[in-house]
Amino acid sequence: MIARVFGAGMATDAFFVAFKLPNLLRRLFAEGAFSQAFVPIFGEYKNLRGHDESKQLVDHVSALLALILFVVTLVGIIAAPILVYISAPGFAATPEKFDLTVQLLRFSSPYIFFISLVAVASGILNTYNKFWVPAFTPILLNLCLIGASLWLAPYCDPPIMALAWAVLLAGLVQLMFQLPFLKKIGMLPSMRLSLKDAGVWRIIRQMGPAVFGVSISQISLIINTIFASFLMAGSVSWLYYADRLMEFPSGVLGAAIATILLPSLSKHHAVGNQAEYSRLLDWGLRLTFMLTLPAALALGIIAVPLLSTFFQHGAFSALDVLMTRNALVGYSVGLIGILSVKVLAPGFYARQDIRTPVKVGMITLLATQTMNLLFIGWLQHAGLALAIGLGSCLNSAILFHLLRKKSIYQPEPGWGKFLAKLGLALLVLGLALWFGMGSEKSWLISGGWLRIWRLAGLVAAGMAVYFAVLWLLGFRLKDFYRRGA
Repeated sequence: MIARVFGAGMATDAFFVAFKLPNLLRRLFAEGAFSQAFVPIFGEYKNLRGHDESKQLVDHVSALLALILFVVTLVGIIAAPILVYISAPGFAATPEKFDLTVQLLRFSSPYIFFISLVAVASGILNTYNKFWVPAFTPILLNLCLIGASLWLAPYCDPPIMALAWAVLLAGLVQLMFQLPFLKKIGMLPSMRLSLKDAGVWRIIRQMGPAVFGVSISQISLIINTIFASFLMAGSVSWLYYADRLMEFPSGVLGAAIATILLPSLSKHHAVGNQAEYSRLLDWGLRLTFMLTLPAALALGIIAVPLLSTFFQHGAFSALDVLMTRNALVGYSVGLIGILSVKVLAPGFYARQDIRTPVKVGMITLLATQTMNLLFIGWLQHAGLALAIGLGSCLNSAILFHLLRKKSIYQPEPGWGKFLAKLGLALLVLGLALWFGMGSEKSWLISGGWLRIWRLAGLVAAGMAVYFAVLWLLGFRLKDFYRRGA
């Protein structure tokens, strides 16, 4: 809907940069560093100390985090021009674009406060196995963005301001949605500030390296935005739209597995069940490989059919499709690395070892930025996407090596046959998609409904072929089923 109404250009570049900054801080203070530090310790309290001490920890942590977030939000509003100049210095050459980005950031900044508290609530609910509530919550953001694009944009000047209002409203709506569920499990925070709580200080000490670790990946994204801000208008938007499609399998599979793994691994670590700990990691990796590799292959092969069907409407042109395609192919190369990290990193976080992923992240950051410098000259924005993908593969490879080296993870038997069978199924899938797709030009000139029917048939055929080959090779759903820990 954003592509249809606003397309890819100066206004969307400004919004995506402005929205990226609150998202960065959200991941820094909440979903990333906070979850990595809070969930294992909260899981320990829940399993070993009982409800009352767990509730007290929630009260004290929530109050302290809310105070910090309030200050951060004010800083974001006041220092918006400085933040925009740091994150997108190329925009300064176009005063209109720079000023619009600043305005959008000021309206979006309160999102940091609300969505970070949403992440706290999500961590609590996930620990209580209420997975569907945090999983459903982001839908509310999407509904707000869609509604603003359809009905609010015509009344805003410039129209892109409607998205900033949508972000602000979405933060509040998502928080209000989760509060009743916290109350139902007896974990609705009463916001009692106490700096004497030993659990709070344990979380703060864990958050130190966690913040640094999350900062590394976010710094990489900021540097990518800095690079993109100097490229031709639309580059930031092309990267964003490609990232949306890349995030689909990441959100559906990677986030789901990571959400389930962290509290489950934390429980097994707390009771000393190392064998089940290792088996959970093995299960997560096999499921990730089986579902991620075909998704990555499909994103690379049928990028134009996907992008033209979803985005080539209204203000989004055929040129935008082709430019976004280049970025999507770059991202697809590293999709397996991006999702593997979501399985491997919790192997350290659940043991309250945050320093190891931080060190690996530093190596990944240096490698990614080196590749950025090598690729951007001849691949432009697509080089930035490729560098992120390859960097994620490096990250996952090092994490895997360290888990094996420290005897935290011992692969279950049969990985060789498993990968060989996957390889054969992927080959058949690739051939089916390549010949079934036809020419890219036909997708760019087709009507909307024809694209939809063609893409639906292509995706359905691809899924049928892939899973049929796996079935013939002996794969069964029951082999990947695990009862919740």
